[in-house]
Amino acid sequence: MAEIFKVLIVDDEPGMRSGVSRILNDFTVSLPDIKSEIKFQVIEAETAESGLTIIESQRPDILFLDNKLPGMSGLELLNIIAEKKIDILTVMITAYASLDTAVEATKNGAYDFLAKPFSPAEIKHMVRKACNRIVYKRQAKNLAEERKRVRFQFISVLAHELKSPLAAIQGYLNIVSDRVLGNELSVYDNVINRSLIRLDGMKKLIFDLLDMTRIESDQRRREFAQVNLCELAQKSIEASALIAKQQNIAINLDVRDDVVMQGDHTEIEIILNNLISNAVKYNKPDGKVDIKIAADDKKVVISVSDTGIGLKEDEIGKLFKDFVRIKNEQTRNILGSGLGLSTVKKLAQLYNGDISVKSEFTKGSCFTVELLKNSQEVLRDESSGNNILFKAD
Repeated sequence: MAEIFKVLIVDDEPGMRSGVSRILNDFTVSLPDIKSEIKFQVIEAETAESGLTIIESQRPDILFLDNKLPGMSGLELLNIIAEKKIDILTVMITAYASLDTAVEATKNGAYDFLAKPFSPAEIKHMVRKACNRIVYKRQAKNLAEERKRVRFQFISVLAHELKSPLAAIQGYLNIVSDRVLGNELSVYDNVINRSLIRLDGMKKLIFDLLDMTRIESDQRRREFAQVNLCELAQKSIEASALIAKQQNIAINLDVRDDVVMQGDHTEIEIILNNLISNAVKYNKPDGKVDIKIAADDKKVVISVSDTGIGLKEDEIGKLFKDFVRIKNEQTRNILGSGLGLSTVKKLAQLYNGDISVKSEFTKGSCFTVELLKNSQEVLRDESSGNNILFKAD
């Protein structure tokens, strides 16, 4: 389906107006960045005054504007368009072209000049240039609006995630400050513990945010070395051991001592920490977590399964997006940032890998991460023309 651009020709010569109309009526422009062709609807005006009325009512995309007109001149119309901040691409057409006129028109927003007489090829070339400019300008505007929308959404979600724990901590502190439970210090232990839990959740959110922004901005220096996955997995298990013990959750690790890969120590640790802590956090009392790490010549596969609350089919597709947390009766009291799994996905992709999940509601989940074992195998020299998947500093 063709996109229609409106072209307004303002010229006091009827032959000039009809000539432009004939040239553009059957003319189409194809641009590489849009899927449809551009066709043109030509509108004619013989004075600047009538042209201004059309501009304000019909909002043409391209304006071909003669300078020497009866009544208001083309430059005067151009000044009005600039003052009113009307978004229209203007090409001046005149037989009285001069450097001063060109400079004045450019100052007031004219895109280009076309001197009379001009050939059909010249006006088609100008229209093609104008279409390119308009399309790229609109794409840039759309991108800016999308970035603004994403930024607003990000800040809104972040504010919400911070507001709830802050409100809870404030409430707990008011209980202590007002001695609501009496003057015996021990009766406030539960209130203090709940405040500390909330603070831990906020700290986790901040750390997750830092991890995410460093990954996406490429600000963090990546240091590649041989990483022993058995040692890192043991370290991550220790980090979740206290919570696991409180819920009587058994954690089993199946990995050989000699399973190693080339990678950034911190990045692999983030992946394991998120997978294992989630498996414990979303588990059931007396449940278990099974961690299996295997490797072949090319890749490492990390699988973490649990006997937890599981996921519904419609919930799985939402998991790996920023700030997404599955909210239901089972997860209502579980704290989290909604950034952990999206960060794992981003990291996995840095290693030419990915993350997947299999889950059954109320019975448990199994998360699997595949990573390239040796990053140097996919490094390419920029001069060869091949893509660089990632490059060690």
